This record gives sequence, C-alpha cells and structure tokens, in this order.
Amino acid sequence: MVGPPLTAWNRVGARPLSPSWRLRRLPVCASTELELDRWLLRSRGALHGAAPGLVVRAGRQRFGHGQRGRYWHSPRGGLWLSAAFPWPARDAGVLGLTVAVALALQLETFGLTPEIKWPNDLLVAGRKLAGVLPRLRLRGAEVRWAQVGIGLNGVNRVPPGAISLAQVLATRPGLRRARAWHPQALPRRLEGRVLAALDWTRLHASSSALVWELAQARLWRPPSGFSYAGQNWQVDGLDQDGTLRLRQGSLITRVRRQF
Repeated sequence: MVGPPLTAWNRVGARPLSPSWRLRRLPVCASTELELDRWLLRSRGALHGAAPGLVVRAGRQRFGHGQRGRYWHSPRGGLWLSAAFPWPARDAGVLGLTVAVALALQLETFGLTPEIKWPNDLLVAGRKLAGVLPRLRLRGAEVRWAQVGIGLNGVNRVPPGAISLAQVLATRPGLRRARAWHPQALPRRLEGRVLAALDWTRLHASSSALVWELAQARLWRPPSGFSYAGQNWQVDGLDQDGTLRLRQGSLITRVRRQF
C-alpha cells in the first residue's frame, strides 16, 4: 500500500535530525571558509562518525567567494556560513546536489518554487537567491569530511541578477504593500532552516536515488539553452552522480562538477 506523498516539510523536518552543531557566530570576517579552515586545523581528528559538525556564520563577509574563486556579495542582512561534517559517500558530485535539494525543500515551505541551476545556484523567478560551494576533504582516497559554504540572500541588498528572500515574500498575495524586509527572511530565522537543511544532507548522504529524483524535478532547464564550450545546449537532465547531461539534437555530452 502506498502512503500519502511526503511534503517538503516532512522531508526536511522542523527540528534537527542529526547530532548537534558546534556553531560560531562572527559579526564580520574576511571569509567564513577561511575561519572554518582555521577551526578545522585546531580540531584535527574531531570529525569522525557521528561527531557534531562545525559551523561558522558571519553577519558580513568582506571577501566571500563562490565557485572558481568568484567574489560573493555578502553584506549584512544575508545568511553566510560554512559547515564541515562527517561524510561517508565517496561520490563528490552528490554532495553539492544533496545540499541544493535540502535548501530547495526548505524554501518550498514558504510556498516558493526554487530551481537548481547546475552546479551550485538556487533560483527563484529566474534570479539567484542562494549559492552552494561544496568540497570534499581527502586524505589519499579516503574522505575525511565534507565542507560546504552557503550564501542565502535574506533582507540584504542584492546585485543585478539576484533576488532576496524578503523581495520574494513581499510579492506574495495577501500583503497590503511591498516592504524591503520580512520577518521570516531575517538571518536569525534563516539560520535554523539552513541548519535543518544540513541535517537533511547528512541524513541522506547515502540516498543518491532519492536526491537524484528530487533534484531532477527541480532542475533549471532554460528554454534558451545552456552555454557550454562555446556552444548552446539544452539541459537534458542529471546522472545519479550529479553530472549534468546536455543535448544537441541526438548528441549528448556530460559535464562533471569540478571540486
């Protein structure tokens, strides 16, 4: 007998699903990634098995960065954090996909329909709301831990092509007037949701089939196509290891995420 479908809230959960996090909050820093790296050096050997994960959150980053070292605009009012936690899976591509799915499920509790723009962005209404920077720390062939940077626009000003959660929520039906902030978009509110998403990520580290199914349903497929290697391709879908599959007529090519 098949039970009722799971809602996004059922899947993610309102409370932490895995061991607690050791959280450090900083008013400002150069980069949460750098601060987390320093913490990890001092906590060598502390991220094994069911050990608590480490999280650094900053009110503002001066030199935040995303994919390929690109500058990440991260002023006060957004949620900027980096996390490290035990990770049993050897497939690096699944890590970023799992985090993106978990964040998308949390955003869906607001009634939004986020799309996953491969390899590391979450879009709402075609504009960037959040970004994910995943990495696996290795010793030889052994995975030591997962490290994930997350940026989520809350009530902060955003650059062209981006959107904040406050802007999205301000346009929802029922509001008498638009406003530049929304209580649910404040960083202190978003922190719990992002930690719950990371809990979901850890819980589903070995659930590649489920993650693939949820990601496929939320994958950004622009009608105008996807530019790759100087050519225009249509987004065909995802392989279960997180590889993007592109199509030109009967021609298929695959793009694997670089960590």
